[in-house]
Amino acid sequence: MQFDDDADLDTSEVRDVRGSRVPGGRATVGGGIIGLIALILGVLFGVGPDQLGLSSGGDAPVASSSSAAQVNQSCKKGSDANTRQDCRIVAVVNSVQDYWRGEYPRRGGTYGSAATVLFTDRVGTACGAATSAVGPFYCPGDRQVYLDLGFFDELRTTFGSTGGPFAQAYVVAHEYGHHVQNLMGTLSRAQDGRTGANSNAVRVELQADCYAGVWARHATATPDEKTGRPLLTRLTEEDVRDGLDAAAAVGDDRIQERFQGRVTPENWTHGSAAQRQQWFYEGYRTGDMARCNTFR
Repeated sequence: MQFDDDADLDTSEVRDVRGSRVPGGRATVGGGIIGLIALILGVLFGVGPDQLGLSSGGDAPVASSSSAAQVNQSCKKGSDANTRQDCRIVAVVNSVQDYWRGEYPRRGGTYGSAATVLFTDRVGTACGAATSAVGPFYCPGDRQVYLDLGFFDELRTTFGSTGGPFAQAYVVAHEYGHHVQNLMGTLSRAQDGRTGANSNAVRVELQADCYAGVWARHATATPDEKTGRPLLTRLTEEDVRDGLDAAAAVGDDRIQERFQGRVTPENWTHGSAAQRQQWFYEGYRTGDMARCNTFR
């Protein structure tokens, strides 16, 4: 995975509040092992803490800019994205949104950009306060993606993913898949409270995986708005395998087997490892978001 060394990064699409102190009440995520399992099964790559019963004991503010922000000073060029993890996230966000800004209007809609917020430990959102334990998520209330970079270490050490730069890109692209769903009005279909292998919650997650694959298919051909050249210049089959491996690592069946020793499909919220790989690859193979109809 390689970015154009000379490309300018647009840091306005990423808000860096790492190191900021977020005042307000403590975020609550449930107690005991049941709360932990609920987090593991219901939050990874989810659509916001509001749907998981997360709440704030006070009025935690929405994340704001901070003097601790690093990306504005450090992430200027594609060469920075090739050497720094946080700058890589900036570049992926730029690439993903460049693609959807071009593709979404072709489908008759208007794409509204969404910022990614980098935070540490805990953050206030329009969906409630959340801790790093919830993993990456998209909040439809403020149309922002939230990410603690420490999650990528957990993806390898806790969930057994091979990791790699494109595994990280897959995570970001998946969350922007939720943003596209929100713009299309399909994201709300996951809010009926039902779980299970055929639930709307699973179908929404698999569709976001497929949208991530669609972006990946077109990433090296999507022109940067300023230069007209693709920001992402190289994506190898090994990169794609890393993305598929990350998708499988967070399949409900693998997580259940790892953390509770048995697989219970009636509790699935995100789909099996095989399903997640299947739908990511369907998007990547076809490059057509119309083929991402997981609600068939």
